[in-house]
Amino acid sequence: MNDPDQPSRPDDAHETTQPIAPQAQPGQPGPQVSPSWLPPSPPPAIPPPAPWAGFPPPGTQPMPVEPAHRAPARPRVSGWVWPLVASVALVVGVIGGVAGSVAYDELRTDTPGTTPGGLADVDTVSLPPLSDDAAGSVAKVAQEVLPSTVQISAALDGQDGGATGSGFVLDRQGHIVTNNHVVESAAEDDGLIEVVDQDGNRYEATVVGRSPVYDLAVLYAEDATGLKPASLGSSKRLRVGEGVVAIGSPLGLSSTVTSGIVSSLNRPVTTGESDDQSSYINAVQTDAAINPGNSGGPLVDLRGQVVGVNSAIATTGGGTFSGEAGNIGVGFAIPVEQVIVTADQILKTGESSYPVIGAQVQTGVRDGTGAEISKVLGDSPAEDAGLEKGDVIIAVEGERVTDGIALIVSIRTRQPGQTIEFTYLRDGDERTTDITLDGETG
Repeated sequence: MNDPDQPSRPDDAHETTQPIAPQAQPGQPGPQVSPSWLPPSPPPAIPPPAPWAGFPPPGTQPMPVEPAHRAPARPRVSGWVWPLVASVALVVGVIGGVAGSVAYDELRTDTPGTTPGGLADVDTVSLPPLSDDAAGSVAKVAQEVLPSTVQISAALDGQDGGATGSGFVLDRQGHIVTNNHVVESAAEDDGLIEVVDQDGNRYEATVVGRSPVYDLAVLYAEDATGLKPASLGSSKRLRVGEGVVAIGSPLGLSSTVTSGIVSSLNRPVTTGESDDQSSYINAVQTDAAINPGNSGGPLVDLRGQVVGVNSAIATTGGGTFSGEAGNIGVGFAIPVEQVIVTADQILKTGESSYPVIGAQVQTGVRDGTGAEISKVLGDSPAEDAGLEKGDVIIAVEGERVTDGIALIVSIRTRQPGQTIEFTYLRDGDERTTDITLDGETG
């Protein structure tokens, strides 16, 4: 059963508004706006000018006028005529009002906002469509990256095809990057692993190397040398709110494309059922839909470059990070920088290494006060640096550490052999020490 404080992996289930246009002048068509929603007309920026007094308005010239002429006197009208004219006018006015009211009642309906002339009585707008292949569109990204994305079918507990996931083509030599948890069972049992390209062609693959610590694996499909490699980008250039695209085979549905934004960066996340099996990720968080089967597939920016490997999702249920599997808009991807480092190590040696300091920390306390050391191993970098049990590490290289998971993630973004400054508290006193990171395989 999953830890309630951990995100589940996607494969654990196996598998410019326009202002209202001014009214048209007689004889001129009015500007067109959308009939579905009309924003309120903005107030005038300045009040109308006051009438000009004593002088012609600017831009006009005084015009000569004709001399006045006295008009001839008009014949007088008898006094009885005026009452008769007034009576006739009153009758005509009443008849006209009644007729107008009847006509209006015939034309109007009981639904507010309707108009007798339909679209002919309202102003509409027609904008040119977006280009189908506009650079930076999701469609363009999909066109570029789909040929580089594959579906992975792997044996699980001895059953061929029991686990499905995704991956992407790393090079023209047939190397594929995916998650370790997609192929872990097949690798341990020497089970069948197959790679399926966009056209449905199947290629048998072998495992070059795996990293349970970073949840990454590199496969080799000898006959898949003609596949198009994906372009690798940089997660460090990403900004929160920037658009991204997830590509893969959720629920076995190959060549599926979903899109969203970068929700957060450098999110410390751990996945797995126990500390021994956990992968610690300095993740890119996205709301692009990620579901079981997306694991190992690429997370791509709108330049069409891979910025991460989709690896885990938060789900509903008993806790924030556990329960019924399925997308709720909280997904996590391994940054491509870590993918490059790990893949390079595996291609060189078949193994991956990760940095350690030789100390254990509490991971269940998340009160934001730092990472408390629970044990210091003998003959370790931590012991050499003078760290002791009970010390609370609060920063690494000046960057705040909130808890044990954040500390592990911060360390694992470094490389063995690097010397790092640690800031810690002992008996309320703040201290610093430098530690040269050791390395282990995994």
